[in-house]
Amino acid sequence: MRVLLISGSTRDGSSNTFALRALHDLDTGAVTTDLYAGLRNLPAFVPDGPVPPDVVDLLTRIHAADAIVFSTPEYAGGLPGALKNLLDWTVGGGQLYGKPVAWLDVANPGRGQGARAQLRTVLDYVGARIVEDACVHVTLDRTDGAMRLPRDEQLTLSRSTAALTAAVE
Repeated sequence: MRVLLISGSTRDGSSNTFALRALHDLDTGAVTTDLYAGLRNLPAFVPDGPVPPDVVDLLTRIHAADAIVFSTPEYAGGLPGALKNLLDWTVGGGQLYGKPVAWLDVANPGRGQGARAQLRTVLDYVGARIVEDACVHVTLDRTDGAMRLPRDEQLTLSRSTAALTAAVE
């Protein structure tokens, strides 16, 4: 199974990207992950213009993936504009239609609900299949300014991947 990992953050040192990298590091023979790093390079969505090469790359990777996992911060109560732009590029082409998707939430308690709600709305709109059992909260250890994924959270990621795998099969 091929899983595309998409972070909604463009910030260096992002906890969302860190969580996806941790999922990437759990890569097994049965599951191969592809960590998308082109969010900063995507041009603004233009529905009637030519499709730029960076967008062609993104859409090709989405099409090739069996499933997609998102992790996104919340900006101003909703999705970051860069991630919404990425999702806008998929509206007309149907790349996400029927595709199993999930998200990793790393927000502090009481935060991130607006971003998750908007992500759900957009994913429903484009016809993606949200795998509820694979949508999980991951608590990162941020002791001494360094991020770590606690061992019990590695199990959370493994269970999320298992749920996504089951949805693909």
